[in-house]
Amino acid sequence: MSDKKPPPPKNSALQPELVQLQRRLFLRSGLSLGALSLLSGCNLQDGDQVDKVLWAMSRWNDRVQSMLFRPNHLAQTYPASMITKPFPFNAFYDADSAPEIDGATYKLEVSGLVRNKNSWNLAQLRALPQESQITRHICIEGWSAIGQWSGVPFRTFLAHIGADTTAKYVGFKCADRYYSSIDMATALHPQTILALDFGSSPLPTEYGYPLKLRVPTKLGFKNPKHIAAIFVTNENPGGYWEDQGYNWYSGS
Repeated sequence: MSDKKPPPPKNSALQPELVQLQRRLFLRSGLSLGALSLLSGCNLQDGDQVDKVLWAMSRWNDRVQSMLFRPNHLAQTYPASMITKPFPFNAFYDADSAPEIDGATYKLEVSGLVRNKNSWNLAQLRALPQESQITRHICIEGWSAIGQWSGVPFRTFLAHIGADTTAKYVGFKCADRYYSSIDMATALHPQTILALDFGSSPLPTEYGYPLKLRVPTKLGFKNPKHIAAIFVTNENPGGYWEDQGYNWYSGS
């Protein structure tokens, strides 16, 4: 996800500290006013204290969002006429730097709290039941776009690998050095899919070939691309942006 940081303040002796604080406040959806009020007694130089307050509020925000989550409430879908063309590229690198993956030798690794840890190739993934959706990708930067993704319902895949669905998290490692994780309730949501196609064709390289997680109930950065490994765990794996201050849950 190519998410921009807010511009640094000018002509300030505390610029490094303010930049860091501004970045963390900006990236925590719904926390700005509350965080500022609680931080009124904190010294900007006391980075540890600021971090403690913000991380505590972020964990509270995660708990509230998870309690509000409705497992069978569907994200809005759209007609094909509303698909955004061209669909924007988004990542923490330029499109020319997207990884080139050989589909013929691709193997999806599986580990953690699952019965079957065998790897999967693309033919095996395509042999599973497939579903299609036209949903809106919402970026934390403030833009959104509608696209069509098709692939394996993630709960179907989890059933095939014998995943422990009482576990708390599912984590993802990607070929582009990205990593992320979602809660199990979201993993089992009927619209969460392992996308193999974009439109009527296999995922283009810039959109995540050969495998992307599509989660229309989460913000865009919770939709990892170029997935190389999936694991089920009770330890929160964090994520590329989450470990830098983004709210972990980031969904509805």
